[in-house]
Amino acid sequence: MKVLSLIPPMTQLNTPYPSTAYLTGFLRSRKINAVQEDLALALVLDFFTPAGLAQIRAQALSLPEQERSASVHFFLDYFEDYQSTIAPVIAFLQGRDSTLSHRINSRDFLPEGPRFTVIDAFDDDSGDSLAWAFGALGSQDRARHFATLYLNDLSDVLHDAVDDRFEFVRYAESLASSQPSFEPLAQALAAKPTLMDEYLRRLTIEALDKHQPSLVLLSVPFPGAMYAALRIAQTIKASYPTIKIGLGGGYVNTELRELDEPRIFNFVDFITLDSGERPLLSLLEHLAGKRSADRLVRTFIRNEQNQVEYKNWPEPDIPFEDVGTATWDGLPLDSYLSLLDMLNPMHRLWSDGRWNKLTVAHGCYWKKCSFCDVSLDYISRYETASASLLVDRIEAIIAETGQTGFHFVDEAAPPKILKALAEELLRRKVLISWWGNIRFEKTFTPELAQLLAKSGCIAMSGGLEVASDRLLKLMKKGVSVNQVAQVTKSFSDAGILVHAYLMYGFPTQTVQETVDSLEYVRQLFANGCIQSGFFHRFSCTVHSPVGLNPQEYGIKLIPLPPVSFAKNDIGFIDPSGVDHVALGLGLKKAIYNFMHGIGLDEDIRAWFDILVPKPSVSRQQIVKALRM
Repeated sequence: MKVLSLIPPMTQLNTPYPSTAYLTGFLRSRKINAVQEDLALALVLDFFTPAGLAQIRAQALSLPEQERSASVHFFLDYFEDYQSTIAPVIAFLQGRDSTLSHRINSRDFLPEGPRFTVIDAFDDDSGDSLAWAFGALGSQDRARHFATLYLNDLSDVLHDAVDDRFEFVRYAESLASSQPSFEPLAQALAAKPTLMDEYLRRLTIEALDKHQPSLVLLSVPFPGAMYAALRIAQTIKASYPTIKIGLGGGYVNTELRELDEPRIFNFVDFITLDSGERPLLSLLEHLAGKRSADRLVRTFIRNEQNQVEYKNWPEPDIPFEDVGTATWDGLPLDSYLSLLDMLNPMHRLWSDGRWNKLTVAHGCYWKKCSFCDVSLDYISRYETASASLLVDRIEAIIAETGQTGFHFVDEAAPPKILKALAEELLRRKVLISWWGNIRFEKTFTPELAQLLAKSGCIAMSGGLEVASDRLLKLMKKGVSVNQVAQVTKSFSDAGILVHAYLMYGFPTQTVQETVDSLEYVRQLFANGCIQSGFFHRFSCTVHSPVGLNPQEYGIKLIPLPPVSFAKNDIGFIDPSGVDHVALGLGLKKAIYNFMHGIGLDEDIRAWFDILVPKPSVSRQQIVKALRM
């Protein structure tokens, strides 16, 4: 039996989403014929060609002139420039033609649409708006930033003229995210296909003709990949009805746990939850006639009475040490686009460069944070592998890909394992560059930070969340603001870039605490503790401690409508009555400027469009913490 794993649109464009690489590597370790394709990248590369742009233009011209957005008007006005530059720009972003940077930097080569207005925000005294970021020697990065803005303009045209659900990464996300009913997806899938749907249909058939699989696995990591995954499945059912289709991935594991909607099985045959290795082995045995449907593991099916059944035969999961080594064989590693959306050197890592993604440990060793889905398997089941085995996997991946950059994608990489991994890398003289996500806990001493840097660590991200000791305690985060300052400074002093995940709108958070939080963040930037950050609005999920025990956090949940499909986010009533929407605008404006070194000495109240109180914390609080 041949298994084809597909990455549906949309995921990252700079590097493959790793789920198919994990599953393909695991299946091959069990001597199963397994292959993979990235249809997310293929779809974008198919559109961003001279022929693809011509079809976009035809779609744009069919719109009444009064319905054309500014992006569409600009695209039509400068269509010939776009059509002549698209191929060389794609080649440049793929690393195939570095010399093109000189022409791109001339500012006479690319058509500069609405997205380019962002660079005017950083004018310096010389009139060169990007000199501060790239200097005289950063011509490659400078050109990639321009080329990324150029692609973002084209993305806006795709959205405005071809499919208004399209975004890079988030494609038709609203159809799937926390949707209690399958009806919005069902209607979209029954509608006349868009030009984008037609492209995806053709790419799907090409992949099937190439590989001739018996089973297709669709990995859906985010809500923004679900619609396209089901369009792929729709094509398979219509063109190759004998091929079986399995659906899994992060979105499925999180939001479809209470699935009771038989219509989704018009598109797929099996839906699996949590780590896919054991359910997949049981599914393959079932398809081979060696196991009944009743002995499937963590799998939804539709029975003959048109009802959804959940089968979970009790079998142990595959140990983390036995899942094999991920493989990127079959994916076009030289075709991914190294984008530069954000000029900040830490923030750019998510879209810049092709990283080999690897998991150091399964699950989270802390698993106490009240906002996190700690009740789900991907958090709750914590398993590790030896440092020796991890380095074996790293060496195998380097040998296969020829690339030494690694992104460790753990929920929170354990300090003990990272220390052992660093020592093993140094002992075996394996030279890599790596970054990952951690908790800013006191175990990360200056000495450990120096060791990690020596082993190749270039950046760390971690959750400061709400920079308030009261709320951090309520969150059960296990850290304090002063401790975070000390740990992050240790990393920065070791030459490791630091990104802080930040949160606002946590239950009972006051306006004063929000203002104080931003003041702490300003001081962390100003004192070189962090180089990057992102504020996101707290979202209560049904699988988190807040969602499971709202009374402990002083809130009341808003009852959900009847759910037969997706269930995740849940609304709540916070008696504090704070306008977090208005505060969020100021927080995001501030963090964007802080990441560019702007406004670090200003009163943080200036970032808000509403009246807020003066910070109650000392402007020297972080300085004092660093002296402890």
